[in-house]
This record gives sequence, C-alpha cells and structure tokens, in this order.
Amino acid sequence: MDFSLYDFDPAIYDEMFVAEGQPREHCRAVVEALRELPDDDLNTIQERVTRSFSQEGITFTVYGDEEAEERIIPIDCVPRLLALAEWRELEAGLVQRIRTLNLFLADVYGDCRIVKDGVIPADVILGCPQYRLAMRGVGVPNDVWVTICGTDIVRTHEGFMVLEDNLRVPSGVSYMIANRKAVKAGLRLLYRRSRVQDVEQYGSLLRQTLCELSPGGRPDPCVALLTPGTYNSAFYEHMFLAHEIGAELVEGQDLLVNDGFVYMRTTSGLRRVDVIYRRVDDDFLDPLVFREDSLLGVPGLMNAFKRGNVALANAPGTGVADDKSVYAYVPEMVRYYLGEEPLLQNVETRLCRRPEDLEYTLDNLEHLVVKRVGESGGYGMLVGPHSTPEERDAYAKTLRADPADYVSQPTLALSRSPCLIDGHAEPRHVDLRPFVLTGNETRIVPGAFCRVALRRGSLVVNSSQGGGGKDLWVVDL
Repeated sequence: MDFSLYDFDPAIYDEMFVAEGQPREHCRAVVEALRELPDDDLNTIQERVTRSFSQEGITFTVYGDEEAEERIIPIDCVPRLLALAEWRELEAGLVQRIRTLNLFLADVYGDCRIVKDGVIPADVILGCPQYRLAMRGVGVPNDVWVTICGTDIVRTHEGFMVLEDNLRVPSGVSYMIANRKAVKAGLRLLYRRSRVQDVEQYGSLLRQTLCELSPGGRPDPCVALLTPGTYNSAFYEHMFLAHEIGAELVEGQDLLVNDGFVYMRTTSGLRRVDVIYRRVDDDFLDPLVFREDSLLGVPGLMNAFKRGNVALANAPGTGVADDKSVYAYVPEMVRYYLGEEPLLQNVETRLCRRPEDLEYTLDNLEHLVVKRVGESGGYGMLVGPHSTPEERDAYAKTLRADPADYVSQPTLALSRSPCLIDGHAEPRHVDLRPFVLTGNETRIVPGAFCRVALRRGSLVVNSSQGGGGKDLWVVDL
C-alpha cells in the first residue's frame, strides 16, 4: 500500500501515524505489512470485501424527498487499530456511563431525585418528547432499562469523547460483525499475526444477556426480535441478529396478548414469548397506550410488560436518556449517582433553550455544529464550516422559532485513519460505535462499528449521509 502521498496533518489526531511516515507503536507491524502488499493485491482484497457485502445483501435504506433507496454500505478494507490498553480505558468509561444512565432512568421514572435536588431542570426531562408518562412507577427486570446501548465515540488530540448515546433501538452491530468477517477473510495472515481480539461472540453474549431478563428466571426462555418489517431501513440487521441469537423474527401481527401474557402465532399453535428484543420505536409499540393508529405494535403489550410477564429490551422510555439536551448533563449524573468523576468526557454542548447559549450559537453558526435534540442519522444538522451563508440564514430562522429543540457543539477535528481511495492511502475522519450489553452484568466485545466519512474533508460519518464503515482491530501488541 502506497503511503508516500498520505496527507498527514499534525493538527488532526491520526489513528495510525504519530508523525509523517512514522507509525504508532501498536500499528507498526500492520503498516509494514501493508507497505509490502502490492497495490494490485490490496485492490483485489477491496473488491472481494465490497463483493461480499453485495452478495450477502448487507444494505441500509436512505430516505429521500420522493422515495427510499436501498444501498450497499461502503466498506474500506484497511482496518482501524486500537491498542488493547486503549480499549481497556474506553471499556471502563463505557461501563461507568451505562451504570449511570440506568440509574438515571430508574430515577426519572421513580422519585425524580435528580430534579428535586436541582441537578437537571424539570422542563428538560418533562419536556422531552421521549419521556413516557406510561412508564412512571414501572419496575424493569434487574433494574436494567438499557440492555443494548450503542455509544458514539470520537477522538481528538484531547482524547476519547462521547458524541452521543443511542439507547432506544441502536443499530449497526451487524455491520461490525460483517466488517470483521469480510476483512478477516481478505487479510487472514495479517489478522492472525496482529493478535486481534475477537468480536464474533457478540451474538452469544447478546443471547445470554437477553435470557437474564426472562420473567421469573424461566429456563430456556422464548426470545423474539420484533421488527417493523421489510421496509424498515435496518431490516437486514434485524434478520441477521435474529439468526445470530436464535430468536424468532416477528412483526406485530405475529404476536397477541391473552390474559396478560404475550404469545406468538406458530404453525403448531400459540407459544408464550418471554423476552422481546424490540426494534420498534416506543410510539408504535402498543396502540392502546401510545399511537392508536400504529399497525406495527401489539395491543396490550404494555400491560403484559407492566405485569412482569414479558421483558422488553430496551425498556420503553429510554429515549429520554439519549435526548441531546439531556446528554449535556451526563457528567453531572455520574457525579450525582456514583460519586465519581467521569472517565469519558462529553463534547462541549450548549443548550439553545438557554438565552445566552442561543445568542452564542446564532453569533457563531459558521464555526459550530448545530443539531436537533431528537434527530439521528445526521438529519436536521448544520455543519457550520461546510455550510453556505444562505443555509445558515435559513437555519437561524428555524433555530429562533424553537430554541429548545436545538443544541450546538464546536466543530471537532475528528481523528483520521487511512482508507484505500482510488488505489492509494488517503486519510478520512472516523468515529466508533461500541455496543454495551447489560443484564446481570455489563459485557462489551472488544470491537465496534467504525464509521468513516468517505467524502474528502467531510466530518459526517453516517451511512445515510455518504459515510461507510471499516473494521476495528483491537490488537494486543
């Protein structure tokens, strides 16, 4: 692989190089091996990786103004590397964070001490669209509200930071596993030499975690994965995960509630369901409680859940903890609930609901990233340095109309990692989404869905906005 034209910028943290041409210690062996690999061989590996995604139908859906388009997710064959010691630090921070968020959810649907003690304003919680009154006073198995969390991590010269927490129906783990399978097959010898930590056990760990939520500790519980159906943007992942964990893939019409228990229709009759890994948003889960026009959910599901006859992962109402306004208070939550200092820092965040933060944001739009508090996937976002004056003027009008719906953050110099672009190495901005599982204990496989901003200079890594993926190798070197 040719690194001779690699654009090293000392102002931006590079995941592979500490200086121009000088690899980081844990990357040295991989860089040397890539340099010795003929360009034709690496291009062939890239073609095989891309073809494997196409053949297996590893897709996502982009929603345009007129119609939805299904695409193969782009994948880069050059892995991103983390030293095992770095991963252990990241892992400790993720465990601390999910403990905090589970305590926060139990509190805001219980006594709400954090509001009474003045740590978070009441309107930030009660005004959040994802706060579910139906969950007030409801207990959850093992006090675990968030069974599966996908936390987005970025790195700059200042270290790792949490960009956001995804607690409702986090997606992308299938890409982590598919990336590993494809890249490992193409670079098998290098993979073995690098002592890469395995991620293939994710499915078995997820199954174990879900089973630990089973009502009454029922042995060999029936686990179902509830999908909105084939037209959902993540339907490939739903099929993949159902197979990985040995769960039944069901839609709302496949389930019914009878006498407070959930049953699945099968060819041999009704079968009781104990645990539901739901990939359906709160609003559509139960038309008797949430949106009455929903055809995706199961009438009576919330009653069965509240009676403790079925477990839902993640619990309804977890979205209040990944609201971008609430995110700003997570460091204070860590101190409040655990009496500890946060091991992972937040990105500096201004809440436009505060008059002083709104004015600062409006005065500095060309330098900031501004986001709607309830959006995801890169939608509803302004990246100031990459915007036009006309776009900023239009965005400012919507911002003034509803300031509480927006937060702003500095434009970060996200770390970069080498990618194979047109046959040679070019740096591209990257982030990480590790997946945190919580049942009787917290489990994290040493890997992540590494997202890449494939467009030159872009900071937006979301697949829906032109991003792609690459394999993350946690190496013990």
